[in-house]
Amino acid sequence: MTALGIDLGGTKIEAALLADDGRTLWKQRAATPAGDYDATLRTVAALVDAARPAAGGPVTIGIGTPGTPAADGRMKNCNSTCLNGRPLQADLQALLGQPVALQNDANCLALSEATDGAGAGADVVFAAILGTGTGAGIAVHGRVLTGPNGLAGEWGHNPLPWAVAGADPAWACYCGQHGCIETLLGGPGLARDHARQHGGTLDALAIAAQAAAGDEACAATLERHAGRLARALAGVINLLDPDVIVLGGGVSRLPQLYTAVPALWGRWVFAAGAEGEPVRTRLLPALHGDASGVRGAAWAGRTAGT
Repeated sequence: MTALGIDLGGTKIEAALLADDGRTLWKQRAATPAGDYDATLRTVAALVDAARPAAGGPVTIGIGTPGTPAADGRMKNCNSTCLNGRPLQADLQALLGQPVALQNDANCLALSEATDGAGAGADVVFAAILGTGTGAGIAVHGRVLTGPNGLAGEWGHNPLPWAVAGADPAWACYCGQHGCIETLLGGPGLARDHARQHGGTLDALAIAAQAAAGDEACAATLERHAGRLARALAGVINLLDPDVIVLGGGVSRLPQLYTAVPALWGRWVFAAGAEGEPVRTRLLPALHGDASGVRGAAWAGRTAGT
């Protein structure tokens, strides 16, 4: 049976139909109706209707969302705020006339990359999204961990480990805490740190481009960011010891991360420096790039048998 994935993003909704071997049979995008829950449901239904002829038969359906369902099935923690408090899964199942699997977007990244991406064949995959925010998902033996609170992998809302007062700003986070990893390691955090230290209004990719052209201030910003990411991921390694850490999101496109961060994280990984043991965890970019979200949603539907 073919697997249909829907990636429900804040600006676009992407759909893809995957064969059993992972080939993309069909894909289509539509703009996300801003702030309109009912229109969002209709847009998803239209994409499902458009996909069915390409499937040539029954399909499983998985939906990747920016938040998670609460115990009563209503959505929470969605940056697409019109979804919050709504029974998204139940409403979609009623509209589409079949079961639908619902999975957090970071979990979709983890499942995609563990199934047939950069972490294929690995026992434990930690997949972090470094984008507007900073989230993560965990896949163990090809299955996503969620936890009783739906919080497995919510790495971005922990404090930066080994933070240095004065050097690592403890900015307020929308979650109500201060000094969260998300405030420092996502694209806006990188840009804000550059503005704090050097002035200007450059975004993350512009900072990287100017650093590559020899701008010393931009290079220093990237060095600070790499050091913070190394500490944050060292904490993950100490707790979870994943085989592979996969990065997705806009900041994951900075190529220097994949050499700079592993060169640093041994300072904080337990016993690595003292014993001279190499850190065997691999840091890799998402093999499927921006398509990992919709692919992971498809695999979530297939895994759930929906």
